[in-house]
Amino acid sequence: MKAIDDETLQREQAVAALLRLDRLGLNRGSTGNLSLRCTRQRQHGMLITPTGMGANDLRAVDLVWVGPEGEVQGDWLPSSEWHFHQAIYATRGDVQAVVHTHSIHATALACLERELPAFHYMVAVAGGDTVPLAPYHAFGSVELSQAVAAAMSNRDACLMSHHGLVAAGSSLAAAMKVAIEVEALCEIYLKLLAVAEPAILSGEQMAEVLAKFRHYGQTRRA
Repeated sequence: MKAIDDETLQREQAVAALLRLDRLGLNRGSTGNLSLRCTRQRQHGMLITPTGMGANDLRAVDLVWVGPEGEVQGDWLPSSEWHFHQAIYATRGDVQAVVHTHSIHATALACLERELPAFHYMVAVAGGDTVPLAPYHAFGSVELSQAVAAAMSNRDACLMSHHGLVAAGSSLAAAMKVAIEVEALCEIYLKLLAVAEPAILSGEQMAEVLAKFRHYGQTRRA
């Protein structure tokens, strides 16, 4: 049996993740995109979904490799949002995957030009006491990539004003987890806003949660 190389496995994981985002309703049709850090012949680049292609039509071979200077290898053009993916990788050496969605509740909050505050302790899943809001710039623009990279400099998620959600992680699974959790939190927050402004946890309370999160996870018993 032929061994599966790392890039082939990455491509298969990316397709599976994109299909899952569709099933969960976080993306629809060709909205959203995702990428994974990928090195080819010692060149650090990324694999990213092609522009205008829905999850149901996407094959593993269709993902596009984009190099550090924007050079493209593949049969298709990369997502029009490849600039902010590349900007995140350039500024965050710990990030291995980036997921961008137009999920309904995160996008609704972004269209209200509101960040997600610490109304619930799970906001810490994004690495801080807020999920910040990147200011609006046209999709695919260098200005948008700079704004997103700045918002994600010390967070694993941000909202993009009048646009959607970006999540990142040390693996594709980690980035997906953040994207799914932040979307759920945005839904709860919007429902609360229909009643009243919710109370916000203090900086000290969130610092305690963040400290706990550093050691939280699945561990085997000794």
